[in-house]
Amino acid sequence: MMNLHLKSPTNNNTGISPHVQGRKASSLFDVYSPFEVEIVRAEGCHVWDSNGTRYLDLYGGHGVISVGHSHPEYVRALTTQLKNIGFYSNIIRNPLQEQLAGAIARQSGYSDHRLFLCNSGAEANENALKLASFHTSKRKVIAFRGSFHGRTSAALNVTDNPRISSPLNAGNFEVVFATLNNKDEVERALAPGDVAAVIIEGIQGIGGLAEAEPEFLRWLRGECTATGTLLILDEIQSGYGRTGSFFAHQRAGITADIVTIAKGMGNGFPVAGVLISPGITARKGMLGTTFGGNYLACAAGLAVLKILEEEDLIAHAKEVGEALDQQFHTLPYVQKVKGRGLMLGLEFDFPVKELRKRLLEECHIFTGSSSNPNLLRILPPLTITAEDMAPFIEALQSLNSNPQV
Repeated sequence: MMNLHLKSPTNNNTGISPHVQGRKASSLFDVYSPFEVEIVRAEGCHVWDSNGTRYLDLYGGHGVISVGHSHPEYVRALTTQLKNIGFYSNIIRNPLQEQLAGAIARQSGYSDHRLFLCNSGAEANENALKLASFHTSKRKVIAFRGSFHGRTSAALNVTDNPRISSPLNAGNFEVVFATLNNKDEVERALAPGDVAAVIIEGIQGIGGLAEAEPEFLRWLRGECTATGTLLILDEIQSGYGRTGSFFAHQRAGITADIVTIAKGMGNGFPVAGVLISPGITARKGMLGTTFGGNYLACAAGLAVLKILEEEDLIAHAKEVGEALDQQFHTLPYVQKVKGRGLMLGLEFDFPVKELRKRLLEECHIFTGSSSNPNLLRILPPLTITAEDMAPFIEALQSLNSNPQV
């Protein structure tokens, strides 16, 4: 069993390439604080740095890696497509878009909704909000505390983090932030009848894995229908099987007017989409994109759905997640286990920043954080097994008596 001594000095033998250490790329607009690790190869749930050190990837690049790094079917699909044609714009018909729309409809259960393809989760939410305003001729939106929907204009306005909002973004339309699962607050906000949409995450990601209760979602669906308000489900991180169902909100047995998807949809290739209710009328020019739904994006999306289905990864995510949930509850210092499937959070009674650093540098394990400083976020590829997780369990079992130091 490996020993994770959080009191000891940071181990300098981290596997970090010497030419990466302390490097500042002067040509970059430096807005991130990345770990000083240079990843050069990946397979399954592992990645390797430039020194050949192997890391267990329990974060998947913000939950993007759904079917595993460098899955042979995924690589084959993209390689084959690139040999034929990689890109042309949407002025021509691309039959791969229709194939992808059909496959999503069949596997997600959203058989009546139509698909608009774009490039990122923020762009998907931007278009979802725009559609809601077009359809209702209203401009007020209800969002929830702790939410994160993206860093672009409208998406940022419904994100509950004023620190990342510029004066240009703030207040470009009215937003009411309600408390998750609080019917009274939502009901008061809906009462004037001027709300275009309610936007809610299947499970909050950055917000610390808070989740709407199924009964609340069913009530919310009813209230939106009664008031002519569109219900937007942001499944950008919680979708594509990560929680053990295709979409997290399907546990409540509801259908949203609009569903936004991204991250696991392309397994690392930039692709996103908006599933749109048949009751919302399309017209030429209301939405548009240059790169959305390009050949490579569609090839990636089709490969992901094929792998999810053939390897039964959604059921696998549910099964592995349930087993991990039981194990996590036995770990020292874990106060609460949040989430479902392979979208999990371990809440400690101390900030996890130092723990994450030591897990990476000493145990070679990638994990994630959230707006809750005490929460360790786990978003591994859906192909991961309980055996793959053993080093992480062992590392946390070896925590010393004062892990926050």
